[in-house]
Amino acid sequence: MTDLPPIREVIQRHNLAASKALGQNFLLDEQLLARIAALPGDLTDAQVLEVGPGPGGLTRALLRAGARVTAIEMDRRCLPALAELSESFPGQLAVIEGDALKLDHKALMGGEPFHVLSNLPYNVGTALFVRWLGGEDWPPLWQSLTLMFQREVADRIVASAGDDAYGRLAVLAQWRAEARLAMKVHRSAFTPPPKVMSAIVHVTPAAMPEGVSARILERLTEAAFGQRRKMLRQSLKGVPGALEALSTLGIDETRRAETVSVAEFVDLAEVLTA
Repeated sequence: MTDLPPIREVIQRHNLAASKALGQNFLLDEQLLARIAALPGDLTDAQVLEVGPGPGGLTRALLRAGARVTAIEMDRRCLPALAELSESFPGQLAVIEGDALKLDHKALMGGEPFHVLSNLPYNVGTALFVRWLGGEDWPPLWQSLTLMFQREVADRIVASAGDDAYGRLAVLAQWRAEARLAMKVHRSAFTPPPKVMSAIVHVTPAAMPEGVSARILERLTEAAFGQRRKMLRQSLKGVPGALEALSTLGIDETRRAETVSVAEFVDLAEVLTA
């Protein structure tokens, strides 16, 4: 195992105070980081995409696990620390300076299958997650998503119909993928400690239902949960054909979106796709 200085020492030496504007909270516990890196299984020679590596805590755990890591970092202050890691693991780490929301991840990974592992910056985490889950092209190139979120966001991803946390994220994460809460992380594990608790969600692709358009399902959930306290007959009236589809499927139009299961949303999307 490559001998590296403690992450805290790296942060101090490079004067890497976490940026609130960038949503940064650094993990320093190397045992915890190793546990996170192990969640997808054996990463020996696997391609991994990491967003927001910061000083490289999770990055070093991934490199030690044998992964080939492509890290996207927009904080230029962190680049020297990541360059040191690259020197310690020759040929295993490529660092891209830029905004992950603006980059083509498939192109960055050379069109090859990859895993995504990230302690996501809080201010872009949900947007990236929705992007990875979207689109008609399925199965995706990513083989798994192992992502740190605020606990309340993680709960929304794995929630079931009728739960207080159930909403659009749950449907998008579960209609053609399997999502589970893999690990809870106490706020004290971070530097600086965030105001909220965190959790890691692990997602793997599943079979996509036949005859269902992802675009239509996304439109349905956006409309339904955009006005989640209203009845479906009100929230879905702007979606062409949606009220007729409710009638066709025998779904009571006086129900609210939070009571509609993932399977029912898929059935609605199938009727509208036909």
